[in-house]
Amino acid sequence: MSAPLWRDGWYAFAHAYPCPNHGPRPPGVPIDLLVLHAISLPPGEYGGPQVAQLFTNSLDCDAHPYFAGLRGLEVSAHFFIRRDGALWQFVSVERRAWHAGASHFAGRDNCNDFSVGVELEGLEGETFEEAQYDSLGSLAQALVAQWPIQSVQGHEHIAPGRKGDPGAGFDWRRLRDQLGWPPATFPSTAG
Repeated sequence: MSAPLWRDGWYAFAHAYPCPNHGPRPPGVPIDLLVLHAISLPPGEYGGPQVAQLFTNSLDCDAHPYFAGLRGLEVSAHFFIRRDGALWQFVSVERRAWHAGASHFAGRDNCNDFSVGVELEGLEGETFEEAQYDSLGSLAQALVAQWPIQSVQGHEHIAPGRKGDPGAGFDWRRLRDQLGWPPATFPSTAG
């Protein structure tokens, strides 16, 4: 018998890095939204431990001038996909990660309550790697098999004017074709 894909909201194919930045989801609220983000620390630098350090509250804010603005910030995402496709998980999907901030989708505020947050290592507006799309596609299929995911949106779509990621470099059509999900599942700008 094979091992389960999910155990208490933790995905078997992700490297687990439990972080303290999460809370309970509201009772009875379905997890039905997947939110995509872009992050790199410092901006444009890839492959280091800084994103994991940020999400686990262990980032040395004196190590780079950009980090000074992150001091005291408590944020998280459920997942992080590195440029090489490596998948890290910081928060159980059954818990509320702190990734969306002030947000709104389909008549509901506070998207953290009902969403799964996935950070892609990259810069807002820049392109992403084939390995990242492969990991994201596999993760999305695993999520939809376990939870009632109905929509995939970018941070830019749930917090317009405040956030712009993943941005114009993210290939929504590619993800849509890869997953084979209906066009209405994706942002109206997905082509």
